[in-house]
Amino acid sequence: MAGKRVAVIGSGASGLSGIKCCLDEGLIPVCFERNGDIGGLWNFSSDAVDGHSSVLKSTTINTSKEMMAFSDFPPPQEFAPNMHNTQIMQYFRLYAENFGLLKHIRFFTRVDEVRPTAEFNSTGQWEVHSTDLKTDEKKLEVYDGVLVCTGHHAKTFMPKFDGEEDFEGKIMHSHDYRNHGEFDDKKVVVVGFGNSAGDLAVELSRICRKRGLPFDLQISSRYGLFMMSMLPWEKLNRMVEEAVNKKLDHEAYSLKPEHHIFSCHPVVNDDLPNRIISGAITIKPNLKRITKSGVEFDDGTSDENIDAIFYATGYVFGFPFIKYKGYEVHRNEVQLYKYMYAPDVKPHTLAIIGLVQPLGSTVPIAEMQNRVACRVIKGECELPSAAAMWRDIKGKQSAMKRRYVASQRHTVQVDFTPFMDELADLIGCRPSLGYLMLTRPSVAWNVFFGPSVAYQYRLCGPGVWPGAAEALSTVWERTLFPLKTRPIASAKKKGSSSVMLTTSVVFMACLACAYYKWKMA
Repeated sequence: MAGKRVAVIGSGASGLSGIKCCLDEGLIPVCFERNGDIGGLWNFSSDAVDGHSSVLKSTTINTSKEMMAFSDFPPPQEFAPNMHNTQIMQYFRLYAENFGLLKHIRFFTRVDEVRPTAEFNSTGQWEVHSTDLKTDEKKLEVYDGVLVCTGHHAKTFMPKFDGEEDFEGKIMHSHDYRNHGEFDDKKVVVVGFGNSAGDLAVELSRICRKRGLPFDLQISSRYGLFMMSMLPWEKLNRMVEEAVNKKLDHEAYSLKPEHHIFSCHPVVNDDLPNRIISGAITIKPNLKRITKSGVEFDDGTSDENIDAIFYATGYVFGFPFIKYKGYEVHRNEVQLYKYMYAPDVKPHTLAIIGLVQPLGSTVPIAEMQNRVACRVIKGECELPSAAAMWRDIKGKQSAMKRRYVASQRHTVQVDFTPFMDELADLIGCRPSLGYLMLTRPSVAWNVFFGPSVAYQYRLCGPGVWPGAAEALSTVWERTLFPLKTRPIASAKKKGSSSVMLTTSVVFMACLACAYYKWKMA
């Protein structure tokens, strides 16, 4: 019997893992990519294309290479711990070449519509209408499943300010910025304070007239999450705020927000403080209005002789090509189970992939969503009832509103490891500490105390990868390898034996609790 055919829309990081997951499950993928290359937003383009987002030429990823890696394909050890976008593209190309993904991609092909067939209720099949952008040839094909891997950084969100129509300078979205040539020695205002705003402000500050070790690897362990879960929410926020302020006094730099640190998606930018202290960047309050030659802020101050204004104000996402109820988006809010499935649309053969904003990397989450979706399409994974799905959706929305400040950017927030565990539970690949303690204690140690990398989800269940345990144990070797550029005599650390003994005792106690919980389940 021939394998089921699956349409994969997009060949960015989510689409690439979607193709591979289809192949792993014996499905037949056909990927539609409207551009001429893979990589999605990580593929820098010198030309701004409407509907296609691209990183800045200088962008370096703000998560470490190990935390953003695919679960069965560690990045080369010689790659930088925090990769530049060119190395990320190299990594994607290596992944595509290693697993033979490119032959499944139709480049320069746009998906115009996806709609259920007349027999959808019994077959779960979808009509996919596409256009070959080179020949203008249109096609209608039927697929057994659809993976929507289009991301959520395409359609720009442009706010409106009083007076902007009279501004004599240039107003544009950060999406359209490609190089600094026309802004040399100019005075620029960047509106927004997300990661894109920080990156853009830092890059422009190097040419405009005015204006350690990977941290995620150190804080992402299950042990760390367990310890944090023991603390009251207010206490945890204050402890972390105190710790980050020891590294940088956010109030002194005018960077201190009005909310708690965990109430907003963090901005990670090591260069920003240096540009502030050198006077190249000035942090201001919210923009109130735009004048003919300047701007006014809501604290009553103003600035004149502004040459350009950039809106680094994010994106509006949606799926207008899906012609079926259940996938509507309102102010970036979706009603999707695990941000993938419309509860009332059954069979669940269409999945939205990568529509999350994690405290961590999107790449492994999208891959895990693809693993779930392919098992569902194949018929090897049964999802909960519609009622249970709606309870999960409402619970997540309620928790998000309690935790985060109200913002259009806080609608698809997830915590990396807990959400990965939720997805892994659906297909049975979540690592069991109790079982590992009895059978592979050294692996259990790495799972509990080591960085919460995606390799641990290849230790058991469907899609087991024989190299997972070794990849887990060598995370720090690959991370530190590119930094070892000259021989240095290592000093022996005092007290390491006692620390190790204490940690071992804690480890055994925690594993004993995990084992007990596992046996009682």
